[in-house]
Amino acid sequence: MTDLEGNPEKHQGCDAGQPKRSEGNPEKHQGCDAGLSIDLSAAKSELATQAHALGFTKLGVTGVEIPVDEQHLLRWLEAGFHGEMDYMQRHGTRRSRPAELVPGTVRVISVRMDYWPGEARPADEVLDQPTLGYVSRYALGRDYHKIMRRALARLAEGLAARIGPFGYRVCVDSAPVLEKALAREAGLGWIGKHTNLLARDAGSWFFLGEILTDLPLPLDAAATAHCGTCQACIPACPTAAIIAPYRLDARRCISYLTIEHRGAIPVELRPALGNRIYGCDDCQLVCPWNKFARAAAHPDFKVRHGLDATRLTDLFGWTREQFDTRLRGSAIYRIGFERWSRNIAVALGNAPTSEETLRALEARRLDPSELVREHVAWALERHGSRKAGAATS
Repeated sequence: MTDLEGNPEKHQGCDAGQPKRSEGNPEKHQGCDAGLSIDLSAAKSELATQAHALGFTKLGVTGVEIPVDEQHLLRWLEAGFHGEMDYMQRHGTRRSRPAELVPGTVRVISVRMDYWPGEARPADEVLDQPTLGYVSRYALGRDYHKIMRRALARLAEGLAARIGPFGYRVCVDSAPVLEKALAREAGLGWIGKHTNLLARDAGSWFFLGEILTDLPLPLDAAATAHCGTCQACIPACPTAAIIAPYRLDARRCISYLTIEHRGAIPVELRPALGNRIYGCDDCQLVCPWNKFARAAAHPDFKVRHGLDATRLTDLFGWTREQFDTRLRGSAIYRIGFERWSRNIAVALGNAPTSEETLRALEARRLDPSELVREHVAWALERHGSRKAGAATS
């Protein structure tokens, strides 16, 4: 595959990415080889078949125009709901205009892959045991970015081998793309009131990926919404981050605070984190559509290192080297040991007061990281206040 500007996910098609189309038949596409005509409907069918063989549960195709979603994005950014995710502001409308991101793009191929870890300790059981650490279900196995990217690259390369070169770029959280809006337009599901994508046959426990392409493949019908009057997800949010249907203030979201946020977690929000040390699934756990969720078929999404139900004190006792060894290859690895420790310190502050918890915190009172030290001090003070309150009651 041709490597353009150092990006192995780009493949140059006809005339610097601009597609050649045969005259008079929108279902045909003129290939790079002179006189080669491509049956686009057949090509799309082949893609769907191969996608299923690669582990994707659904594939759809949409165009590149999502003006309503672009306006929603701009209002969201203007309100400052993106917090410290400055890259979202920098990307601007490129996020909602795939053809500006990759010139020549006329279609977006969107795919789903299930990740629900059916064999994991039930989420509600872990959340109800404050001495355990809760890790978002998507991060219990190996890093989905690499798994999805490889599969999407194989999907595109397989089609190129059959029909000849065409322009494409593979995206799995690796480019500024409004993936949920595009997936909705491709018929993969609708955006729920919690802002996650939902599908009637799969709930919301799936990953999304895209191929931006210059192939004018036949379009799929956009998905319709089926939340109805249900708003279960809104009061379920521990930090009230879902401020209205379809409107999320990321600055209050536990997933943002434990993953994207680099500094100190706001003191007023720390108690609401409970034992959630990486991400949060509460809005999905209460969604009635998730009764249709399917367990992940890909073996790399199975639970690793007991992360579905590990004691907080054990996790806080890890060294940096143990973190590197155990979490390399996991989505968690990218937040680094410091933020991982910060998150666990907050959870230990929320845990029941016990000698085990206090020993774990005292052991890192003088941690080399100022960030970790501050959160340990908060946790110890919280336990001290509880003990003082119990003594006077």
